[in-house]
Amino acid sequence: MTLHLWSHTSNYIILCVRMGIELRLVCSRSLFPLPPPCESTRLCLSWLWLALLSSEEDLTLALSTTVPEKMFLKRRCVDGSKQQVESSLAVEEEEERSFSECISVLDLPELALEGILTRLPATSLAHMAGVCQELRKRCCSDHLWQHLFQQKWSRIAGPSAFREWQQHLKSQAEEMGGAAAADRSAAARFFWGWPLSCLWPFSWLQHLQHGQQQPATTRLPPPDSLMAWYWALESGTFWFPAQVYNRENGHVGFMLSCYDAELSYDRHSDSFRARYPPHGLRSIVVEEGVQWERLRAPPLDTPAHDLHQSDCLEELQPGDHVEVQWRRNKDFPYGWWYGVVGHAETCSHESHHCSCHLHGMVWLEFNQYSVGSRWRRAAIDRKNHREEGTEADGFYGGIRKLSTKDEVSSWERLWPSETLE
Repeated sequence: MTLHLWSHTSNYIILCVRMGIELRLVCSRSLFPLPPPCESTRLCLSWLWLALLSSEEDLTLALSTTVPEKMFLKRRCVDGSKQQVESSLAVEEEEERSFSECISVLDLPELALEGILTRLPATSLAHMAGVCQELRKRCCSDHLWQHLFQQKWSRIAGPSAFREWQQHLKSQAEEMGGAAAADRSAAARFFWGWPLSCLWPFSWLQHLQHGQQQPATTRLPPPDSLMAWYWALESGTFWFPAQVYNRENGHVGFMLSCYDAELSYDRHSDSFRARYPPHGLRSIVVEEGVQWERLRAPPLDTPAHDLHQSDCLEELQPGDHVEVQWRRNKDFPYGWWYGVVGHAETCSHESHHCSCHLHGMVWLEFNQYSVGSRWRRAAIDRKNHREEGTEADGFYGGIRKLSTKDEVSSWERLWPSETLE
């Protein structure tokens, strides 16, 4: 019961903290440097405890064992006479005035405050970081942002995207002066443009825009923090490497394929812009409105023009789900195409008599194509595999075996409604 009540209480506190933050950001006149916890936060907490103390008696008793004494007011007398009620309300009004002067969100028990911060969404947590110096230090810590990052970005922003971001930070710092003491502020000016304009005090922006050194007590989180990494992706200012299923709006020539691209997030439409690298005679192609379900982080570090060194050929057998590198000609980058391992033409397809897993060739089947199509089947040398193919049929590269049901289902969700020729 106590756990249930604390969950109920935390939801109240989160609501009141958000109200306090908004009031703080609207009403405060001098926000740089930030003062100690603001009065609006204290006021909201007083509203919170008044609301709690006017609820049922068992809630009050349960909270009294976990909340500091100074946070409690005298409970309203709801069952007495009119005079008793008026007298109780007068006492409470007086207590509320003194209460708002002594209570702060930082006066909450450590576990309660931590519980509130871990439940806040990214925007609210960033707002909280603008309330005071102590909350900034807490709200910018990596352990709070790790969950938020995992929840939103981990499926599409993988290690390659993070390395690209680190390299970009370094390049930006070098372009803007190169001095070790200035690299953080230089990178911050680039990556924090959108989040700062929406979430942080305007006077901070003026310091950044004029390249002024910020006081140590008001400095932004370091660019290599998870908070900065999160907002670099969220703002859309950073193009990061990922892969796109069925590129170019599901063009028939790319059905059940996955190609490398650079992505930029558009928070207004909750979708992405995809920028495909030039190849052959084609220039850069940009696709708008790419949805989340068509994206993934690259599962391998193999560059798009390099042959993947397959390590699964010996174990492949009929029924295995695979991704195969394929490109139209040698000027094109590889894409990953979904297929299954099939049976040899001489096999009876009976499991008790099948020996295809011992055969020197692996037969790949792409069942999205009709029977008889030249794209339906391809043979790969199991022992001495290299890039194989012709200018007419394209070139097959490395093979990656799919090991989880989630990987297979990601492809099956994209299955075309009609068989391809």
